[in-house]
Amino acid sequence: MAESAADAELLAAAAVALNRNGEVLRDVGAVFADAGHELYLVGGSVRDVLLGRPLTDLDFTTDARPEQMQKILRGWADALWDTGIDFGTLGVGKGDYRLEITTFRADTYDQVSRNPEVRFGDNLHDDLVRRDFTANAMAIRITGDGPGEFHDPLGGLAALRARMLDTPSAPQVSFGDDPLRMLRAARFVSQLQFGVAPRVLEALLEMAQQLDRITVERVAAELDKLLLGADPVAGIDLMVQTGLGEVVLPEVGAMRMAIDEHHQHKDVYWHSLTVLKQAIDLEDDGPDLVLRWAALLHDIGKPATRKHESDGGVSFHHHEVVGAKMTRKRMRALKYSKQMVDDVSQLVYLHLRFHGYGDGRWTDSAVRRYVTDAGPLLPQLHKLVRADCTTRNKRRAARLQANYDDLERRIAELAEKEDLARVRPDLDGNEIMRILSIPAGPEVGQAWRFLKELRLDRGPMDHDEAVGELLKWWNSRERPGV
Repeated sequence: MAESAADAELLAAAAVALNRNGEVLRDVGAVFADAGHELYLVGGSVRDVLLGRPLTDLDFTTDARPEQMQKILRGWADALWDTGIDFGTLGVGKGDYRLEITTFRADTYDQVSRNPEVRFGDNLHDDLVRRDFTANAMAIRITGDGPGEFHDPLGGLAALRARMLDTPSAPQVSFGDDPLRMLRAARFVSQLQFGVAPRVLEALLEMAQQLDRITVERVAAELDKLLLGADPVAGIDLMVQTGLGEVVLPEVGAMRMAIDEHHQHKDVYWHSLTVLKQAIDLEDDGPDLVLRWAALLHDIGKPATRKHESDGGVSFHHHEVVGAKMTRKRMRALKYSKQMVDDVSQLVYLHLRFHGYGDGRWTDSAVRRYVTDAGPLLPQLHKLVRADCTTRNKRRAARLQANYDDLERRIAELAEKEDLARVRPDLDGNEIMRILSIPAGPEVGQAWRFLKELRLDRGPMDHDEAVGELLKWWNSRERPGV
């Protein structure tokens, strides 16, 4: 088919971008050509270079079998990684580049198990047909002269122009082969800001429950990529509307049932997506996965705590406490790290604390506790609280933001006088044991916690004052047998 002017322009721009990596492409192309094998740049690498996106990965496919690749590359590569060798994939280090080269695949699936029966293919076309979406099913021949012939047997370039996700084969077949591709569709909606073809949408609605076949580790990896994309709101909404969310993140879709207490939004679900979008707008150092997860989940406790009040209003008392527990449970089920679970659930727990600030009526003690409870998450808590203001009442929104400006100012003022990042008792454990003449044990911990609470209430004390308060507390305690 004749190449359109728009296609020619895309391909010319891609060629310019690829030439920035020309040396490594020519070198690896020559190595395979000299050994009598074909080599193609493929998949996301081709898609991204055509879209003008940064080329972060160099993914290739070849007719060479894994053991042949090892022999071909051993003298050329700086390093080889064979962790994916059973699936025909070899990782290659060359200078600053990391390449991934995979033998043509022609896998078969039983539509039940989670993993394919790995079968190597003999030609490029069969390899491209088995890929997830047509936009990822294009290839560029790589030889000793660098990038060469462009291969697009499945209409991937047209899909890019239309910004549309479609499958090379019938979507029911493609998703049945690997149900994770359904979640990947939502991820690409977020990352690439594409839509989905009508037949793909139909298959998602029909087959969502098959995501149960996928391990939670693979699911979590896709969810993270989705949330780190350019438009995670669109990706999340596709998940929820198709039923994918009910399988992997049911708490989010459940928020559609709860009207928020201000009656300013369609429901808590859309409020949460708005908070996610606004949190992203506040990021100042690249995508923040912890902040994005916390923004998405901050109100998941509302459906469980919704109460219709006698005056006709709706309340969600302690939804932050319930939401933090729900967040912890869901993220543990998805096998996130302990640190990730702790950080996201703590932000969910703390996100409502500021609303007790009023018009600056917090004591210094309350400000210290706010900072101490947030710990290193304080910058993210600042952003989450600001993002959580979605009211359409401009006067109320301005007042909330002004109040938070005031809180941040007070935090800064206290931080100039004392180390708020490390609020500790004015006496350490060794001093406590010496002053009270007690050995190490539970009583030392109790004394330490008393002094920590006193430090939060009063701020820094001099040594004599701290000793006096410790002795006063110790002598007033009720002790067994006394």
